[in-house]
Amino acid sequence: MDIFLTLFINGLSEGALIFLVSSGLAIILGLMGVVNFAHGALFVWGGYAYVWIYQMTNSFILGILAAMLIVFILGIIFEKFFVSRLYGNAPAQILITLGLNIVFIEIIRLIWGNTPIAIKKPDFISGTTIINGVTISHYRILLIIIGISVLIIVNYILKNSKTGMVIRAGVQRSDMVQALGINIRLYFTIVFAAGAALAGLGGALYAPLAGNVISTAGANNQILAFIAIVIGGLGNFSGTAKASFLLGLMNAFVAWFIPSFAVVTNVLVMAIVLAFKPEGLFSEGRKSILRLAVKK
Repeated sequence: MDIFLTLFINGLSEGALIFLVSSGLAIILGLMGVVNFAHGALFVWGGYAYVWIYQMTNSFILGILAAMLIVFILGIIFEKFFVSRLYGNAPAQILITLGLNIVFIEIIRLIWGNTPIAIKKPDFISGTTIINGVTISHYRILLIIIGISVLIIVNYILKNSKTGMVIRAGVQRSDMVQALGINIRLYFTIVFAAGAALAGLGGALYAPLAGNVISTAGANNQILAFIAIVIGGLGNFSGTAKASFLLGLMNAFVAWFIPSFAVVTNVLVMAIVLAFKPEGLFSEGRKSILRLAVKK
């Protein structure tokens, strides 16, 4: 029973991390219809920005805030100069964001090199607690708390705030929103940058958990984010959250009980979902990301 509880906590923390990465992508893709293959680069920039600031200040909070701010600015640059010209053109979005991903990963290698940079967990959350024989990592509990907090806050903003309503209306009829005197382009830029900042937050929190940061870390996490969105259902933010925690739990248990099968589990589940319920397990009637990408 102890191992099941440990795996459950580990799975929830991994799910929270997947959600932090996929949440930003879900906002960018679900609300704005932008297929962003540069999300992995934004994730890695968050990790390196955190390590850079943390090593200078020895402050976990400042490292997290700096990572989010730097990646937020990168998101503004991406949207303003590249993505804004390609709304409604999914194939072009894929090509330009893939190019951005390659370029900004290479910039990281030029600045910090291609070897892993070690980083430890902050002292105040580096320990563990043993409860009834179950070892609980403080850092993993922090990941779960942050993941759930982001889910509650962002879900509220999307469903109950003026920003969420304007963006949803702008995606459907941007001309009508503009006619009402609302600068929908500014909203699009802010939302894209906010989604990027969530990727930066994920990268910043991933680095201490992994014990290092490396330029190749974004690829796997970006794939997991896309898988979570496919399983959760395009445009369904809460569905993406459910899929993320499902993936985290599944990865933890499969890696422990069937290690050789762990690598293919995520892709296999996605393939089954696409084959039998392509709109996603928790969908709201929207088409899958893959169908959106090949549309037109």
